[in-house]
Amino acid sequence: MRIASLLENLKIEKRIAVTPDIAKKFIDLGLELSLQEKYGVHLGISDDSFKSVGVKFIKDDKEIINNADLIIQLGLLSDEKLSLVKESQSVLGVLNPYDNKEKLDSLIKKKINLFSLELLPRITRAQSMDILSSQANLAGYRAVIESFANFEKAIPMMMTAAGTIPAAKVLVVGAGVAGLQAIATAKRMGAIVFATDVRMASKEQVESLGGKFLTVDGEENLETEGGYAKEASDDFKKKQEELLAQTLKKIDIVICTALIPGKKAPVIIKENMISNMQAGSVIYDLAAVQGGNTIFTEVDKVINKSGVRIMGDKNILNKLPISASQLYAKNVFNFVLNLYDKEKNKININLEDEIIEKTLIR
Repeated sequence: MRIASLLENLKIEKRIAVTPDIAKKFIDLGLELSLQEKYGVHLGISDDSFKSVGVKFIKDDKEIINNADLIIQLGLLSDEKLSLVKESQSVLGVLNPYDNKEKLDSLIKKKINLFSLELLPRITRAQSMDILSSQANLAGYRAVIESFANFEKAIPMMMTAAGTIPAAKVLVVGAGVAGLQAIATAKRMGAIVFATDVRMASKEQVESLGGKFLTVDGEENLETEGGYAKEASDDFKKKQEELLAQTLKKIDIVICTALIPGKKAPVIIKENMISNMQAGSVIYDLAAVQGGNTIFTEVDKVINKSGVRIMGDKNILNKLPISASQLYAKNVFNFVLNLYDKEKNKININLEDEIIEKTLIR
């Protein structure tokens, strides 16, 4: 079986889907792997690092696509490259079916197999393939680093002969994978950390990391069967707003991570809340690319409102692409391992397997 991967558009995506150690695993499995020339050079990974484990390099995009049974990417290929994909070939990546429905529908009509990894079910067997968790973990860490770098005071408490500097107070909105890593990172750096989430199951996790969980009176359990957050009732939203408005008056740094899969991010931090925050405070919005958790969030911009800086990157993982690529590539390998029938040396689309059934776009 032949697999391949092409360079992403480096202006928007620096991560790669195959690293040299994972390339070796594919080849040891008996697969043939082809990559585009200079595939990892922008990350300091030479072509020779891949060639030494048996990877073939091809200059022409068309030839790479034509020769592949399975194409492994991060995002969806460009329209030009997608037009080269043929019937019975398979494409694997983060295909974002909510935003790319028309393109994906046209590929399905061409009888191309599409696997979108963000649709993986949250079951034990899929944990080693869970790209949302592995990437969100890094995003939560980096969001703290970015916000601390833009905060013009010390983070930990410092006692000096000249006086005491109090520890920074951090609020994490949304205690999923990214939020929990943000809590852990902020605590390690000496901050006092608070967190809020619509899922009651998060309370114990937040407290185990040393954070204080903010509880809304008459708390609702707003968790789907798949473990994701769902939309809150109007009554809950009102109570949450009141709690946040009071809490934000004493907070220095806010990390926003609240997302609902396939929908616009909920606006949680309103204008009146921001106007009551202390000047010099920082909000880092990990939900920026889906509209943002604050009313003022703009992608790849720093917005100053009442002395509060609000920021959010389109792709924060471009700021640590080597680590992100290592984790993504391992997730992809585990998915392909589950998909590959070694005896027949081909992909086995077994719809009785929940992992395959949930990720295959039809």
